[in-house]
Amino acid sequence: MSKLGNIGARLHRGEISYDFVGKRRIWYGISILITITAIVGLAVRGLNMGIEFQGGAVFTTPKTSVSVAQAEQYAVQASGHDAVVQKLGTGALRIQIAGIDTGKSDAIKDTLAKDLNVGSEQINADLVGPSWGQQIADKAWEGLGIFMVLVVIYLAIAFEWRMAVAALVALIHDITITTGIYALVGFEVTPGTVIGLLTILGYSLYDTVVVFDSLKEQTKDITKQTRFTFSDIANRSINGTLVRSINTTVVALLPVAGLLFIGGGFLGAGTLNDISLSLFVGLAAGAYSSIFIATPLVADLKEREPAMKALAKRVRAKRAQAATEEDAPGTRSAGDEPEDASPAVVGPRNQPASRGRGRGRSSGKRR
Repeated sequence: MSKLGNIGARLHRGEISYDFVGKRRIWYGISILITITAIVGLAVRGLNMGIEFQGGAVFTTPKTSVSVAQAEQYAVQASGHDAVVQKLGTGALRIQIAGIDTGKSDAIKDTLAKDLNVGSEQINADLVGPSWGQQIADKAWEGLGIFMVLVVIYLAIAFEWRMAVAALVALIHDITITTGIYALVGFEVTPGTVIGLLTILGYSLYDTVVVFDSLKEQTKDITKQTRFTFSDIANRSINGTLVRSINTTVVALLPVAGLLFIGGGFLGAGTLNDISLSLFVGLAAGAYSSIFIATPLVADLKEREPAMKALAKRVRAKRAQAATEEDAPGTRSAGDEPEDASPAVVGPRNQPASRGRGRGRSSGKRR
């Protein structure tokens, strides 16, 4: 078995663990810092909305020797608006101008044809009206809102309302970070971006539900024992699914990284950036939130219940008693452990050093 596989097996069995829940204030602080940065980026720079949302025109020219920078200058002069110009693999140019009236498109097309020294009939124009773009934007927000409501209802029924709240907070966390990165980077927001965003929300939710399902199974009749608190079992659930979450996230990120860095960056296929950036950032943020935000937040909410507070008090008392008995000289022989003693971080209890205590009895041979 590989080293990573061995670690994963030991995490699943509880032989080793990391105290994610115990250090939740650190993760909350990191998430708040990242979220504030994303909100500042949105407030200062805003989103670069594509013409599908703002309305405008896309002009595709035939093959030309005009550079991208020069074509961008021509487009700005002809329209009076900012333009995005991309060089296509055929040598043609794709000139995108947002926020223009479709009635002015013919005049802009003629001006571009003259500046680029090509025939006006050779330039293909695709027009998007601002009202249609606004409808697309409204439908996108409507779809996102419906998705969130359905998620909360499902989780409240399948698990409980605290898990639904934690999952909703994690999803909002992922959306904020992804949109903030778009604002800071300046990539264009298109319908492909919305598709990518909804995709990563589903992926993030999947990771979260896997941990919640394990947590629900392990917390049945939790108040009938005095070894583990709810936070202890929540931490065990995270550790038990940790390697699985990492593996699925890495496998999903590899092809997306190929689209973003090789396709969009190295090969210059800028249209791939629309969906690949949202997928890349969203997948990473979703994996982070399912481990460091959702489950620790559930533990925080559950530990406020009177029953969980009473359980935590009994567990602490049991552990304090076990520690006192262990430190007291002569209470038991070296190497023995109290049955109910357990460390602060959840893990399987060590087995007694010797199974049979009757080995000290004398046994003589029959004569």
